[in-house]
Amino acid sequence: MAWPNGGWRSSLGGQAIRAVVLLSGGLDSATLLRLVGSSGYTVYALSVDYGQRHREELGCAVRLAHEAGVADHVTLSLDLARFGGSALTSAAIPVPKNGLATGIPVTYVPARNTVLLSLALGWAEALGARDLFIGVNAVDYSGYPDCRPAFIESFQRLANLATRAGVEGGEFRVHAPLLAMSKAEIIRTGLRLGVDYGLTRSCYDLDAEGRGCGICDACRLRLAGFAENGMRDPAPYRGGGG
Repeated sequence: MAWPNGGWRSSLGGQAIRAVVLLSGGLDSATLLRLVGSSGYTVYALSVDYGQRHREELGCAVRLAHEAGVADHVTLSLDLARFGGSALTSAAIPVPKNGLATGIPVTYVPARNTVLLSLALGWAEALGARDLFIGVNAVDYSGYPDCRPAFIESFQRLANLATRAGVEGGEFRVHAPLLAMSKAEIIRTGLRLGVDYGLTRSCYDLDAEGRGCGICDACRLRLAGFAENGMRDPAPYRGGGG
């Protein structure tokens, strides 16, 4: 498997090293969490309650972190809903359900991954960690500008310019190992690592019982990935479809 930024290391002199992993509670981040843990890192998981309407995923993140046995799991509160500008943070903007569209969708949250990686960077510097992991994907990515390889590369440069650790020679590495994988490949990887996808949620418009709609962009991509693997999605959906 190819890794960005010239590869990645899970040990230094035979000793496991720390990594901060962004954990949303969705399918991709659940796979990422197990992938990083299986590579020998001591994992610190970071979730962010940013005012997302699909907040059920945060409970999933708690369960996933517990299952993975991470060293620590922190959930930070940051109300990006105050800014608006996204169907994921404003009930006034409907979640699209008419099929995958071209261009940047209304589910884009302004600067979200920049904000999330900045928080992960701050925690990593405080921990003495130098490896940050994010589960962005540029193949099935629905047009999000902050899921592109160029964004990851640029943020890594920023991390090493804007921190004391970076200035003093403690180079940060930002990894996006799912970047070039299809949703089906991500699912196969997770199944190999023992991910329980029934504990994850990806839908942008979950109902009060935590069931997916089955027709938003996130659901369509997820369901297609399971179908390509000849499987039903174990997560719950309205009407029982999965």
